[in-house]
Amino acid sequence: MDTTGIQREIKDFLVKNSALGRTEAFRDDEPLLGKVIDSTGVIELVTFLQERFSIVVEDDEIVPENLGSVQNIVGYVTKKVRTTEAK
Repeated sequence: MDTTGIQREIKDFLVKNSALGRTEAFRDDEPLLGKVIDSTGVIELVTFLQERFSIVVEDDEIVPENLGSVQNIVGYVTKKVRTTEAK
């Protein structure tokens, strides 16, 4: 799957599952926590990423650099998928 497909699926998930009720468009580089999702939403996001993209999100990887924005998530998932496929 290309990054555009990953991005679309992540944004669709966030819009459909926004714990804060925010369904209007948001920028890919916009921080998610507190604006689009809450702490419970982070757990739901991690579960979605693991199930949908067949990756393992380690506890120490749940940081803003990986999951803080759509842009960060797409980069993180792309890297994890490629690493998983290479094994």
